[in-house]
Amino acid sequence: MRLRGSLMLLAAAFFWGTTFVAQILGMEGLGPYTYAASRFALGTLFMTVLWLLYRGKRTVQRQAGTFRSGFRAGIPVGLAMFVGVTLQQVALLSTTAGKTAFITTLYIVLVPLAAVLLGHRIRAVQWGGALLAFLGVYFLSAYGETTLNQGDVLVFLCAFFWMAQILLIDRFARMVDAIELCLMEMLVCTLGSALLAVCFETCTWAALSAAALPIGYAGILSCGVAYTCQILGQAHVEPTQAAILMSMEAVFAAVAGWAVLGETMSAVQVLGCALLLAGAVMAQATPKACRE
Repeated sequence: MRLRGSLMLLAAAFFWGTTFVAQILGMEGLGPYTYAASRFALGTLFMTVLWLLYRGKRTVQRQAGTFRSGFRAGIPVGLAMFVGVTLQQVALLSTTAGKTAFITTLYIVLVPLAAVLLGHRIRAVQWGGALLAFLGVYFLSAYGETTLNQGDVLVFLCAFFWMAQILLIDRFARMVDAIELCLMEMLVCTLGSALLAVCFETCTWAALSAAALPIGYAGILSCGVAYTCQILGQAHVEPTQAAILMSMEAVFAAVAGWAVLGETMSAVQVLGCALLLAGAVMAQATPKACRE
């Protein structure tokens, strides 16, 4: 079960990482809030279909007395994710994508710190994996960046909300229905992003049509599939390990940018990918393996 959970989290990281390409293409004609509202709306629709398809299973669980709805739990999870996404989008207006990726992944270190305060036991090898992964993201995304601005502060705040989202899912993933949790999470983000889009942006059907393919990829795979994988995966993986595995998003983003957009990767960035991979492998070490 632990291996399956880890693979689900890696799948989520893959879809999130490759969605950076879709985001770049999708926002060529759309504002960031309109793009976010569109992808989350499609994710909500996708999760609604899944919710309808699995009605029979929930009926059996209700009859057995084992079903617990995830709608209520999805509200705080969705709020944490919405604030994180919004701060990240606003920050991108005044800072670089590389620094945004690096500072956002502070959650790799924040999650184990918060987990300790919440009573989790973090092994030394997991701390080592977290620090290796964090260093890897630095080399991959922000090597050579020396200045700080207002956008960087917003991204720093964003990292705390991603940390909260991960810890909230760790709290609820083993207790409630994953599909309902993810559906409510998507709905909260849709409504919040749509409100910001109406207040601050204008949009045309032509622009939406032109961005249909990137929105489709981001909505179905990055939102619907990936966040479901996160919830199911975290039901079997400790929060520190989950944070490190999900940080592999940066590697997948770099490779996708190279393969699809023709972006180049320096030797330092390749080193960053290697450190991230090493950190992810270290985080998977079992207590028995550590003793040996």
